[in-house]
Parts: sequence; C-alpha cells; structure tokens
Amino acid sequence: SLGFFGPAFLESLLYSLISVREGEPPLIKGWIPFLGKALEFRKDSYQFLQRLQEKHGDVFTVLIAGKYMTFVMNPLLYPAVIKQGKQLDFHEFSDAAASTTFGYPAVRSGRFPGMSERIQKLFLLLQGPALNSLTHRMMGNLQRVVRQHFLSWGGGPECDWRRDGLYEFCERVMFEATFLTLYGHPSRANTETKKTSEEICWIDTLRENFKKFDAKFPLLIARVPIGLLGKTKSIREELIRFFHPCRMAEWSSPSEFVQMRTELFHQYDTLKDLDRAGNTKMSFLSFWAYSHPFLCLFLLFSARLFSAESAINESLRLSSASMNIRVVQEDFCLQLEPQCSVCVRKGDIVVLHPQSTHLDPDIYSNPQQYQFDRFVKDGKEKTEFYKGDQKIRYYRMPFGSGATMCPGRFFAINEMKQFVCIILLMCDLELAGDQQEATLDTSRAGLGILPPANHIAFRYRLKQHSTEQEAEALLN
Repeated sequence: SLGFFGPAFLESLLYSLISVREGEPPLIKGWIPFLGKALEFRKDSYQFLQRLQEKHGDVFTVLIAGKYMTFVMNPLLYPAVIKQGKQLDFHEFSDAAASTTFGYPAVRSGRFPGMSERIQKLFLLLQGPALNSLTHRMMGNLQRVVRQHFLSWGGGPECDWRRDGLYEFCERVMFEATFLTLYGHPSRANTETKKTSEEICWIDTLRENFKKFDAKFPLLIARVPIGLLGKTKSIREELIRFFHPCRMAEWSSPSEFVQMRTELFHQYDTLKDLDRAGNTKMSFLSFWAYSHPFLCLFLLFSARLFSAESAINESLRLSSASMNIRVVQEDFCLQLEPQCSVCVRKGDIVVLHPQSTHLDPDIYSNPQQYQFDRFVKDGKEKTEFYKGDQKIRYYRMPFGSGATMCPGRFFAINEMKQFVCIILLMCDLELAGDQQEATLDTSRAGLGILPPANHIAFRYRLKQHSTEQEAEALLN
C-alpha cells in the first residue's frame, strides 16, 4: 500500500513520531498512520469538531489524511487568522488540490509564469458591469430551460400536474441554465450520446457524470488515489474530453469570462489541450458548488419573496459547510488574542470552520431551524450578531473570507433569486403530504454545500397565464 501513498505517507508517519512542541495546540492524531482522524471527520465534520472543541478548547490540531490541520473554532478569533495573508496562504492549497483532483499541472508550479495572477484578474468578469450581462443571459436561459422542459414532456397538456423529486427538479434546471450561461451552446454533433437503443440528451449525460465525479470529490481532496475510486478516473477523462478545446471552439455564445479564460490558456504553449480541458472543467465545478440546487429547495417554499435576500442567506447558513483553509508558509506563533498565541509549523494547515459559527446557539437562536427572515430587522438587512456581549465580524461565511472569497458569489446569488422567481411565476407547486422534513447529508467533510439526505416529493404544473415580463419586473 505504500506504493499508493509514497512520500506523503512516509512524511506523515515520521511526523507522527514527533511530540508537540511548547506553545503548540493540543494534537489529536488517532491510531491509523497517515489517515489519522479522516474517517471520523468525513462521517460528520461538524459533530466531530464539536466534540473536540468541548474537550480541547477553541484551538487544536488534528491529523487528517496526512495533513496536520489546526482548527480555530471561535469566530471571535477569525480576524487574527484572516489578516495573516503573508504567513498563511490559501492559493498554495487550492492549486495543489485542484491539480491532483482534476488532473492538470499546478498553475503555480513555475511552468506557467504569470498565469495565476492573470486568472485572478479574469474573475473581475464575474462582478461589476460584467455581472449584468451574465444575469441577463441567465434569465433568458432559465426561461428557455423551463419552457423546453414542459414542451418535451409527453403524455398530456402542459398544464397537467407532473410529479418529481424537488431536489432533482432544481438540479436539472439549474445545471443546464448555468452551463448555457457560462459556456454557451455546444454543437449538436458533439452533444448527443447513445445508451442502448435510446438517445440521451447531452446535458443529462454531462450532469450525471458531474454528479458521479462530485460524489468522490471529498476523497480526491483527501488525496485518495483516483485508481482506488472505481470508475472515477474514466468519468474524469470523459468530462475532460467534453471540454476539449477543439470541441469548445465549435460552441456558440460563450460568456466573456469563458472566452477570455480560453484565450489565456492558449497563450501558454506548455499547457496541453487536455490540461486546458481539465482546468475548464474545474472552473465549472466551482460554480456548481455555490449555485447548488439544495439552496433552491429551501427557497421555493419559504413563501416570502419580499425577504428573498434573507431567505438566501439563511439557506446558506444552514447548508454551507466549506472550510476556510490557509497553508502555513513558515514556522511562527499566531497571535489570536492579546494573551493567546499558538505556534504552527511550515506546511501545516490552519482551518476556520464557519459551519460551527453558523450553528452556534450563542449566536443564532434555534440554529437548526430555517427562519426566512433571520437576516432582516426593521425592514433592512440585519448585520449585527453577537457571541456573549462581543460583536462578531464574520458571522456568515459561505463564500470564504478576506481576499480569497469566492469571486463568483454574486453570480451564484443572482441566479438563485432568478430561479426562485421564475419557477414561482411560471409554475404551480405543491409538496406531497406526510413527508419527512429535508435533512442534510453530513458526509461532505467541510466542502461546499451539503446535499439533502432524503427524497422530497412534489408536484408542479405550468401556470396558464405566466409571463416572462412578470419575472423580469420582479427581478428589476
């Protein structure tokens, strides 16, 4: 088995023999070399970390899949971590993780001078004036996808009731509309595949492959070799072929962001076509992580559109589980409070776990309960939250923090609003009776939005007098 893990396994094994130095936080290693506490963490990261916090306090280090991760659990200590941009770096981790997971060379490896900085500048095309164009494109694509969904349904008039899973419905519509908005329309010659005797729509095939790959994403991030994960490698290769530059060159109406990103990759001769395709696939999965259908599941039945912003924020609070990760660049002592500092080692990881803040009963009353108006006060957005008598600066962190916040967050929030408005204006919706409330799948191990753990059935039909103008008016 050493052949699979190689140097990383040996490094972790040797490191495990080293005792805690003076000034370092408590260390929880577990009894399994390399893996440490990875299995317990993956099962339910929130409950696992809560138990450790009760036992060891607000700061402790855990061995997880070969990495020593120092968790800072108290949100009052977050600012001290976030401001340490020089000694605590996010990009090193994200570049290495993306390279391993998606199978392309690390951007910051030195082979592609200036690429990382130029990619960061391109993210401005997801904000400001460029966001207006993306939002308009998304509006049209959502309407088109919903309309085509009804037209393609055989067996009865458009106004007949149809039954479906709520999550599955949201997923189909959002996935296709998001793809079309960012990447445009693939040519017909490249977008149909056969399965037995039936023709399957290209977008269904793409979505299913993404779902299968996404299911293994936490294991890939944990550096489990892809060869041990069944068909995951072949699925990744199929996705990379789909995003091959030769195919993308035939697609019509891509967004400016994708056009400029593609042109940037072509300027680096050392970047092979399949590497460019892997990088492109990674960018779409990043968008998908934050425009997740489970958020729309919450929103569709909150029934209070006047507080849509609060409803979205509340959905994000309940279902986002992304960790904020920083790689230690040198041995140093991190000053958390005037009378509190912890020593960390070069190569270790410092982690903020926002989900623990999002579900803290000292900050949010009834934190496990969905309250659509939690972030509204006196008709305005509520921005003041306290732990004890101290005001919290970082009380809601679904998109990261500081300079490393997700650059596509504005687009993701906009498309969720658009989706909910369009569906409520175009469709009648009814939840099936006698159902268990939606619960979260806690096995995502601190990555992205938690998917639902149970099936939620509903029925829907097209309203006879719904208009696109109504949707536009509600959103403008």
